[in-house]
Amino acid sequence: MSLLMNHLPPSQRPRERLARLGIDALSDVELLALVLGTSGVKQEDVLSLAGRILSHFGSLRGVARADVSELEHLSGLGVAKASRLLAAVEVGRRSVAEGSPLGRVLTGPADVAQWFRQELGVLEHEVFWVLGLDVRNRVLQAQRVAEGHSTGVEVHPREVFRSLVRMGAVSTILVHNHPSGDVSPSPQDLDLTKRLVAAGGLVGIRVLDHLVVTGGAFFSFADHGLLTASR
Repeated sequence: MSLLMNHLPPSQRPRERLARLGIDALSDVELLALVLGTSGVKQEDVLSLAGRILSHFGSLRGVARADVSELEHLSGLGVAKASRLLAAVEVGRRSVAEGSPLGRVLTGPADVAQWFRQELGVLEHEVFWVLGLDVRNRVLQAQRVAEGHSTGVEVHPREVFRSLVRMGAVSTILVHNHPSGDVSPSPQDLDLTKRLVAAGGLVGIRVLDHLVVTGGAFFSFADHGLLTASR
């Protein structure tokens, strides 16, 4: 399909396709074009502009990771369109956050992963979160306890369990992301998990799981039998 809007019959233009087929039928380029608006720039219509943005950042995930200065300096965007794009990303992020597990009884790692994939999947650095649970496995609170770089995050057991004690948690689920997109746990992840399971045993807070998440997948230490303590 040509990216030039004036090469398309009216029935094949994004707005008309949305009305006729629904939002799920639209490509990433078409969705970006609708967010940007009806007009492009001189000698380039909005579909062409959307295609160039997607090509520049590599994917919708790449666009979501960009900040306003990166976007507004891309030829054809400017402050208004860059702000519109970031606002659309934030609307999506907040709508997912409203479905957070706070106050809910968790039924398995997929419950947690579904929330955190959207929250952490677009980040370019690792962050480490803890979920505090009560005796019925209801989520009391979620808290970020450490922030790192693109290939790792330094986590101190005292910070993890200080947060959990303040929540009044009796158990916890640990969550961190891998910006690389590979959910396989690193040797450092395995060692940290063992230390946190052991520390939890000392303070009476059980580690139920540790999840590694990306934008499209997750790895559960519990499902793979990896929740063992350091000896």
